[in-house]
Amino acid sequence: MSTPVITWREAWRQPAFRARLGVVLALLLTLAAVLPRFFAWVQARHGRLLPDPLLALLPARDVSGLTFAVIYLGIGLGVVTLLPRPYPLLRALTAYLLLHLLRCTTLALLPLEPPIGLIILRDPLVEQLFYAAPAPITKDLFFSGHTATLLLLALAVPAGWRRRVLLAATLAIGLLVMMQRAHYSYDVLAAPLFAGLSFWLAGRFIPTPPNN
Repeated sequence: MSTPVITWREAWRQPAFRARLGVVLALLLTLAAVLPRFFAWVQARHGRLLPDPLLALLPARDVSGLTFAVIYLGIGLGVVTLLPRPYPLLRALTAYLLLHLLRCTTLALLPLEPPIGLIILRDPLVEQLFYAAPAPITKDLFFSGHTATLLLLALAVPAGWRRRVLLAATLAIGLLVMMQRAHYSYDVLAAPLFAGLSFWLAGRFIPTPPNN
């Protein structure tokens, strides 16, 4: 017989779970508070313009509406799937925190100018809550956070149709942000590596019981 999924009531009885969840949530809130200044600094720097033969093969289109429809539907599917599963949710939150820390590191180390032909990718929710700035943020390039986040959710949910949908959404977003010229192809191709690393590292801190 398979082991039943651990419920929130069972997980909450464990001090280690409560402590890890509290730390991760506190760190995520702290990160959210400092991101606006960080991205303003990133935007103000002079960066390097990269040649990108793969990007040149794709048509340039404004696909903001479709992009964020896919992103938010994918996030919704991931959240709804993970909410009843406290340990996978905690691992996903930990991986998301690590993903952002890695992304801040790569952005700090690799200042870039946006690709030629950039079409501004508008996300009202994120711009209002995190990236608030007088001008759009266009230099948050390496690596693609949208692509990495959807792949991270695909890794976090149980195997099955939800994972397949999220993997398809990841591929779609990678293509769409390149068509928008919001990212280089290098940003998109690197995203799975950082998503996989973040999820693996989170698993070292948050062991997930079987069938959870």
